[in-house]
Amino acid sequence: MKTTRLLDLTAAMVLLFYVALSPPLACGDPGQRVSMTLVRGAAALGAFCLDGSLPAYHLDRGFGAGSDNWLLQFEGGGWCNDIASCKDRSKTHRGSTRFMTKTAVFTGILSNNASLNPDFYNWNKVRLRYCDGASFAGDRQVGNGTSMLYFRGQRIWNAIILDLLPKGLAKAEKALLTGCSAGGLSTFLHCDNFTSYLPKTADVKCMSDAGFFLDAIDVASNRTMRSLYTQLVSLQGVQKNLDPDCTHAFYPEPSLCFFPQYALRFIKTPMFILNSAYDVFQFHHGLVPPSADPTGRWNRCKLNVTACNPHQLDALQGFRTDMLGALMNFFRNSTRGGMFINSCFDHCQSALQETWLSPTSPRIHNKTISKIVGDWYFGRGDVVKEIDCPYPCDKTCHNLIPASTTDSLAPNAPDHKSLGTGSQVLLNDLIS
Repeated sequence: MKTTRLLDLTAAMVLLFYVALSPPLACGDPGQRVSMTLVRGAAALGAFCLDGSLPAYHLDRGFGAGSDNWLLQFEGGGWCNDIASCKDRSKTHRGSTRFMTKTAVFTGILSNNASLNPDFYNWNKVRLRYCDGASFAGDRQVGNGTSMLYFRGQRIWNAIILDLLPKGLAKAEKALLTGCSAGGLSTFLHCDNFTSYLPKTADVKCMSDAGFFLDAIDVASNRTMRSLYTQLVSLQGVQKNLDPDCTHAFYPEPSLCFFPQYALRFIKTPMFILNSAYDVFQFHHGLVPPSADPTGRWNRCKLNVTACNPHQLDALQGFRTDMLGALMNFFRNSTRGGMFINSCFDHCQSALQETWLSPTSPRIHNKTISKIVGDWYFGRGDVVKEIDCPYPCDKTCHNLIPASTTDSLAPNAPDHKSLGTGSQVLLNDLIS
C-alpha cells in the first residue's frame, strides 16, 4: 500500500491553501525560537529515529509561578505503514533529526507571551520532535538491504521523558500533555503513561488537538484508515504498547486500539479533545482518500467547500455526525473531560496563534480555544464541553470560505448552541 507516501505532501498543500485564505496574524508576534536538544542517552535505550539518528526535543524553560509546571507537545506529521514509505520518510525531517531544523518557533499554546497564552505562558514547554512514523508507539527494527529501519517510537518517548525528569519534570506540580495531528493521536496513546512518570501530587491532564482520527467508511465504502492503521501496527510492532485493557476488549483486532474512539474509554487521566468536525486531513484522507476518488470528482469540493454538490455536502455532514456519535459517551459520561469541536475546515488549532488566541480566533459561545482549554484545566466554570453548530453557520472560522447557500444547508441548525450541562436533547438533535 502506497497511500502514506502522499500524506505529507498532500496535507501540506491542503494546509497551505487554507493558510492562504486566512487573514494575517493579527498580533504580529513572530513567536520565540527555541533550540533543539539531542537526547544523548537515547542510544543506550535503543531509541532511534527511523534512520538511526538520535531523537530530539526543544525545551523553553518556565519562569516565575510557572517554574514547576510542564507542558509537553508531541509534533505531528502523518505515518508510514510499509517498508517503502518508511524508507522514504527516513530520508526526510519526518524520519531523521539530521534533516530537521535546529530551532523551532513556539507560538499558540507554546507562546511565552502572557497576552497571547495567558494560562501557560510561563510554564516549562517542550516540543517532542517526531521521527518514527507511528505516533511514538512502535518498538521494532527491520533490516532493509544494507541499512536498518528503526521503529522505536515508544523508546523515543521513554528516552525523552527520562531526559526531562532530572531537568525538573520529576518535581512537576502541574502538567499538560498535548500534541497535534499524529501528535494528537500520540496524546491518547501515552496519556496515562505520562501520568505514571510524575509525582502522585501533580495535577496531570492531556489534550489532543486534531488527533481524534475516526474509523471512517470512505466514499467508496472502504475503511482506508483502518487498513492504514492495521498495517502500521503490524509493521512497527505497536500492539504491545497499546492499552492491554483495550486490546483485550477488541480482540482479535487489537489495531483498533490505535483509534482514539476505541481507546478513549480506557484512559484514566482527564482528557480534553480539540478537533474540527470537518477536519481537513480526515476529509482528504479518511472520507475521500485518493483511492476512493480515482476520477477526481471530489477535487473541486476538496479545494473549495462551496463547490461541493448536495451529495458531497451530505457526505461531509455525515462525517460530522459520525464524529459526534463517537464522542457521545465521552460527552455524556466524562466528568473530568473537556471538548471543543468546531465547524471550521481546519487541522491543528492550538499551536497556531491565529486559532489559539487572536482577534480572529474561532469561537463557540464567544469562547476562544485558549479560553475553554484554560477553563477546563484550571477548573474555572462548569461548561467545558462545546460543540459547534453544523457548517456553514459558524462565522468565526478564520479560514472559512463564504458559502452562498448557507440557509439551505442547515435550515434548522441552532446558532452556536453550547453542549453544557443539561443539553442532552440538543446533542441528539445535532447528530440526528
